[in-house]
Amino acid sequence: MLKALHYVGGRFLPEGDYASVDVLNPATGESIGKQSVGTAEVVRSAIVVAREAFERTQWARVPRQRSLALFRLADIVEQHRDELVSLIVLENGKLRAEAAFEVSTSIVELRYYAGLAGSIYGRSIESAPGVHSHITREPAGVAAIIVPWNAPLILLIRSLAPALAAGCTTVLKPAPQTPLTHARIVELASQVEEIPRGVINSVNEDGKIVGEALVTSPLVDVVSFTGSSATGKAIMSAAAPTLKRLSLELGGKAPAIVFPGADIGQAVTGITRSSLIIAGQMCVAISRVLVHSECYDQFENALAESYRSIRVGPGSSPESQMGSIIDLANRDRLRGLIEAAREEGELVVEGASLGGEYERGAFLTPSLFRMHDTKSSLIQQEHFGPLVSIERFADELEAVEKANATVFGLSASVWTQDISQAMRVGRSLRMGTVWINDHGKLLPEAETGGFGESGLGRLHGIEALSDFLETKHYYLSAGAQLQNTRALEGE
Repeated sequence: MLKALHYVGGRFLPEGDYASVDVLNPATGESIGKQSVGTAEVVRSAIVVAREAFERTQWARVPRQRSLALFRLADIVEQHRDELVSLIVLENGKLRAEAAFEVSTSIVELRYYAGLAGSIYGRSIESAPGVHSHITREPAGVAAIIVPWNAPLILLIRSLAPALAAGCTTVLKPAPQTPLTHARIVELASQVEEIPRGVINSVNEDGKIVGEALVTSPLVDVVSFTGSSATGKAIMSAAAPTLKRLSLELGGKAPAIVFPGADIGQAVTGITRSSLIIAGQMCVAISRVLVHSECYDQFENALAESYRSIRVGPGSSPESQMGSIIDLANRDRLRGLIEAAREEGELVVEGASLGGEYERGAFLTPSLFRMHDTKSSLIQQEHFGPLVSIERFADELEAVEKANATVFGLSASVWTQDISQAMRVGRSLRMGTVWINDHGKLLPEAETGGFGESGLGRLHGIEALSDFLETKHYYLSAGAQLQNTRALEGE
């Protein structure tokens, strides 16, 4: 049986020292492993170990070592690619193709930050004769990284890689639904000789004790969290007394805006894929489709037919086009939202659980519902599942007003053949990422993050390093007195 153990100070802590809980396969409901449950004591020890590693090892001071470590970790992950893909499918329920993309992207991300690790530059200014200011970037200290379950590998790596590249030490907390994938990555990282003991630590959790300890500890300098806006707000409040630096990628309610003249076939295919990726359990997944009145009827009919044709099943089956929800509790929550859509809107395609051999799995087919009131909770709240609204608009102004009508500002897409229109609309959207005639393309080299209640800071790209770096100013007065002395001597 697979096991997810705590990892502190370069060793996995004995299973028998801690309570354990089952890890379930969401496609079958069966137990696939055990995870140790964290305590206040073990997380405090992990934080202390991370602080000692930051202060007593050379990790924070040798960028070439950090670069080599990240390159080697990328190579090890690549060697275990197939194993990791299978483990993600087993534990998370997503399609094998989605898991394969997640692993491949993680490898690219590691190599990207391995390259940046040796290229963290400061600057120098001579503000007056003989007066020099040197501005340097230094690692912030201990970083707590709180990882969600929907993409357990890449959403760990996209915070861990820049944290390590910057020279921070870390304490990781996996989601309770996906600790096995997390534990395997930590185990692979433990094989990298260039990473000193204590630089990476990990503590599992099946509650709130570990997360709260990380957020409130005065020994933790940075918290990187991906998850709901509600939890992000709670983290901000709890972190306030110690004035931690926060990197928060939070909720989304991504609209796709379809204009007349768009390639309807391309748009339907792209929006279907990008709304149902990971069964809609992705912060940038399309959850609202806004369609111009001129092409509304044609588009709704085509999208509804596309949704009805989706084959839902185990992620391991090559015939499946959408995998499972993460667990039964979330599946049942989504079924409640379908009933709410029936009352507040008009169901075009009604999602349902699967029966037969898949009855015990957390499966739910896609739902599409018409909405007219942007103030409805179905529009204002994040669903995190395969429930998508379709809404009508008359012109660009109304499209932008409706797209911006929620507190979220993570991402959006614009579907049109008029590039000037795409840029006009994109500029008016209060979103961190705007795709044109596509959706959901996230690159290691390009920053992502949100406006409004979708979060703080940026992940991916060069800016991701900033969340894990401090800026220091050295002031040096030198040379001016010598110059004046020589002037007095007539030189």
